[in-house]
Amino acid sequence: MRRRKPLSAPTAGELQSDPTVRHALDQAWKDSLPDDSARRHEEGGWIYMDFATGEIAVRRQVAGRQASIDLSRPPLLPGSIVVGKFHTHPNPSSDGWALGPSRRDRQVDARHGVPDLIRAEDGVHVSGPDSRRGGLAGGPGFPP
Repeated sequence: MRRRKPLSAPTAGELQSDPTVRHALDQAWKDSLPDDSARRHEEGGWIYMDFATGEIAVRRQVAGRQASIDLSRPPLLPGSIVVGKFHTHPNPSSDGWALGPSRRDRQVDARHGVPDLIRAEDGVHVSGPDSRRGGLAGGPGFPP
């Protein structure tokens, strides 16, 4: 989707509505193997916005473990800035797992300063700020 030069960072709601992000969340959910109790694991990645066009792009991280994934070091994309991240919670509530953001998710997301979209069996949960802390200011990775 082509856009005009962005004036602000997208909100969590705008990211959830973006077709590129929706597709990435759906694919990450499938790749997490939520129906396989022996092999389920977290999947995720980072969401970028191109400074010139406002286009949204996604880069995936390597697969995580059953209940964790490291999203602390986003790769840099030329001409783009990190505006969000996403990951899955494939462990079912019927086994006693919380579906929304964990305490650790909330702590890390506050530090990273971008919305975190978390896909679980009941839909998408959001953790962290509603949009990138400081808007489009700062470096291309997580905001200071």
